[in-house]
Order: sequence, then C-alpha cells, then structure tokens
Amino acid sequence: MKLKYFDRTAGYFPDVCFERHPDIGIMLGSGWGESLVMDKVLARMSYADIPGLGASTVKGHAGEFVLYEHAGLRIAAWCGRRHYYEGDGWEPVVLPIEMLRRMGCETLLLTNAAGGINPALRPGDFVVIRDHINVVGANPLIGPHYLEWGERFPDMTDVYQKHLAELLHASANSLGLRAMDGVYAYTSGPCYETPAEIQAYKAQGADVVGMSTVPEAVFAKACGMRIAGLSLVSNLAAGISRQKLGHEEVIAASQAAKAVMSAFIEDFLQRL
Repeated sequence: MKLKYFDRTAGYFPDVCFERHPDIGIMLGSGWGESLVMDKVLARMSYADIPGLGASTVKGHAGEFVLYEHAGLRIAAWCGRRHYYEGDGWEPVVLPIEMLRRMGCETLLLTNAAGGINPALRPGDFVVIRDHINVVGANPLIGPHYLEWGERFPDMTDVYQKHLAELLHASANSLGLRAMDGVYAYTSGPCYETPAEIQAYKAQGADVVGMSTVPEAVFAKACGMRIAGLSLVSNLAAGISRQKLGHEEVIAASQAAKAVMSAFIEDFLQRL
C-alpha cells in the first residue's frame, strides 16, 4: 500500500471531517448498518462516490460514511466494509481506518457478524473480542513502510483494549444480553469453512470465525488506535450447525437482532 493512494481519497472528504477529531470511529459489519442513532448529521457520503473505496458488493452492507453528532460525541461511522475476498487488494479494506487516522480519531469500534465455534454460543449471542487469530497469513502492513503508520514491526500483544472491552460488557449486563469474551479467527472467505477447519480453529482457541475485522484491527493497532471488537453470533459454524450455511442466514439473524444491536451500541457510546 502507498500513501498517495489514500492522499487522493482524503481530498474528497469535506472540511468538516477534519476540523475536529471524531471521539470514536465505528465500523459496522453485516447487518449492523441500521444500529446508529444520529442527532445531527454533519457529512454523508456513499462508498460509490469515495475514490479508492467503491461500493460494497456484499448484501447487508449499506456502503455509506456518516459523520454525525450524538450524546455529546462526534462519531465517524462506516456503514459496511470492503473485504479482502472482493479482490481489490488491501487498500479498500483499510482505507476507512486510514481516513479515521487522518481525521485524528484515536478510538475505534469494530463490529461484525460471525459464526459460533464455542459450544456455549448460540445465534443471537454477542462476543467481545479479546484477541484474534489470522489464519489467512496475509497482512495489510506488507509493503512499503511509512512513519505515519507506526513502527515497522508493531506489537500485537494487546490489540483490543481491556477498558473498552469492560465498557462493552457493562453495556451487555445493563441490557441483559448474553455476551462473552472470545477469540476471533479470521479467514479470507468468500467460502465458508469446512468442518475440519472449524475443529482446527477450535483447537487453536477460537470462539468465533469470520471474514473481516482483523485487517482493520491490525492496521489500526499499528497506527496507535484504541480498539474494541464486537461480534454478533449469526450462525453456528460448519460441522457444529446442522443447517446448510449461507449469507441469507447471517442477514436474517442480524435483522432479528437489529433492535438489540442498536441498544448495545447506544449504551456503549453513553459510557465513553
């Protein structure tokens, strides 16, 4: 990745995005796009109109950037994400994080819909991500190194900040939601995992599995951001579920939990 790729993109954002740093950036994964309560919208942009990003190709991702104010906070939200499996490289995947960095944002909430591996999980549960496993092996930091992106060999010991995780758990407890700490296994997709792969990830300590989040978390951590990760368990993983896996199942589970997801984010923001 090269800085000039992102320089061009930054020039298309209105000045209001850079006049004051957002208090938090939010990346909304599959089905999370309708989870926000907005008091005052300051800027709104379709992904299709953002050079270097482009429209989302995945159902359940709204494909819109919104800068807004709510509960005394300035929030920069990415409603939907680009994925490595879409075939356009790492740049569109981490571009939202790079734009947040340029806006001066220091705190990031990453959300996703994931498959449950831990037998204690069931669809509709939440997992507060405490760590991850990158089973893909590929890394968005491969390539030229720039000081703006932190050290060449960033420490990944504590990607997800404990204090933010505690706030997520406090919100879950307040709302009476089932939420546990867990490890997220990142696969490239777009195919779902085999039952044997799921058993391998389970043996490695994974509780949930998905096709996103980790690239953004790695890049954001390298840039010095404070990160929280939150998964909605939309289905049970291959070999655990007796049902055939499909994206429609993910969307349906997210729709069913839409009100709860919105309440979860709302309570979390109130605690910042």
